[in-house]
Amino acid sequence: MPEVRSLRGHSGRLGWFVLALAIIAADQLTKILVNSRFQYGEVQPVIDGFFNLTLAYNRGAAFSFLADAGGWQKHFFTLFALAVSGWLGWQILRGGFGRLMNCAAAFIMGGALGNLIDRQVHGHVIDFIQVFYHSWYYPAFNVADSFICVGAALMVLDSLKKDKETR
Repeated sequence: MPEVRSLRGHSGRLGWFVLALAIIAADQLTKILVNSRFQYGEVQPVIDGFFNLTLAYNRGAAFSFLADAGGWQKHFFTLFALAVSGWLGWQILRGGFGRLMNCAAAFIMGGALGNLIDRQVHGHVIDFIQVFYHSWYYPAFNVADSFICVGAALMVLDSLKKDKETR
């Protein structure tokens, strides 16, 4: 009977991997749509004075960090995404996280692997969401980036929650 419980526990945890796959699918679908309908650099206003769709390519990481590093960064970010996603996936499978942290891990895995696909297929990450106010522009980003940020925020929230519980 313990084996049945073990299998049931793993099957419940597999839902987090399904969530990560759904994030990857949503990310890739939005990137395919924008990449096929926009010219590089084209801007389409969505909410005047606040939000545009655009097509930008990022060879680096967040805020184009290491974008001009000469190409080695693609391999570094690939290995980093695989290592982080592998570790988070392992923690989910072994039951090392609570519900909130599992959700955070699925968000981060989905986002990291979504951007990894871009790096492998295109040699760069496709960004298309542009938020701005007057002359201030936040760097363009994508659905994967959004899930990574929300996942990181959920991890911080989980950490603060645990810290409060231990006091």
